[in-house]
Amino acid sequence: MATYLVTGVAGFIGARVASMLLEAGHGVVGVDNLNDYYDVFLKRHRLKELHCNSAFRFHPIDIESQAALDGLFAEHSFDAVLNLAARAGVRQSMAEPHVYMSTNAMGTLNLLESMRKHAVTKMVLASTSSLYAGLLMPFVETLPVNTPISPYAASKKAAEMIAFTYHSLYGLDISVVRYFTVFGPLGRPDMAVMRFIKWIADGTPIEIFGDGSQSRDFTYIDDIASGTISALTPVGYEIFNLGGGNNPVSLRQIIAWIEEDLGKPSVVSTRPFHKADMTATWADISKAKQLLGWEPSVSVREGISRCVSYFKANKALFDKIRLS
Repeated sequence: MATYLVTGVAGFIGARVASMLLEAGHGVVGVDNLNDYYDVFLKRHRLKELHCNSAFRFHPIDIESQAALDGLFAEHSFDAVLNLAARAGVRQSMAEPHVYMSTNAMGTLNLLESMRKHAVTKMVLASTSSLYAGLLMPFVETLPVNTPISPYAASKKAAEMIAFTYHSLYGLDISVVRYFTVFGPLGRPDMAVMRFIKWIADGTPIEIFGDGSQSRDFTYIDDIASGTISALTPVGYEIFNLGGGNNPVSLRQIIAWIEEDLGKPSVVSTRPFHKADMTATWADISKAKQLLGWEPSVSVREGISRCVSYFKANKALFDKIRLS
């Protein structure tokens, strides 16, 4: 079977992608710098579960180090690279723009250079729906995404561009996957779904930016992971939306479903809407259906129920995770 390099393997999406590849019988080499953008306890918990499979190997290195990556590529023979390492989050990127550009853009360049040197020809590059800010919905991949409104989006656009350059110059096969609001059990603690479940269960006021009418194309983690793996298909250079593909769901609706599943009401505290945020996202996923044979299978409603059920069954674990 194949051997894949998964960067950001201790992250929410990276860990699920690695787990699915291992379940399919492949070998996975994972790298992660285990930064403290959010609670490292959660990242180590994910790694512990991956280490249960003997076909998983982990290297605690940073993709910002070209020397470390070159050494890794010399040690292992990779069939493809799934670059899921990233600094994420629109608002935080305004506070630390240099970090975002260094990890998301320069880190991608470093990986492409190592691939070029060691004759690895396939990369799946994680990108973001944040690039579509201000454009008409539903978002299709051919829309011009030339006006990013956050350093996060700008850094992802830079990564897409340098990947296209390496495709053009060196024939690398690149699938760019633009993710739409990924959620699921034990997800990122800075994201709405995990916070809302914990806050409502604990009786803590929910903090939302705006009035809660803003909506997202929420996409369940297993669907995102399977779409990412599907993107290993040879395509040349293509960009794919990976989203639910249905009408976007408002934050108010998400809160209502969590209240229903927990059997508890929420207390909502509002803050001003952030100018770098998007009012709505909605993916056109026709291209992924056609070229990758992929489409999501878990509805947002079903995904929320799975998240709440997981929370109830693992309350002691959630109590150890820092949300801020």
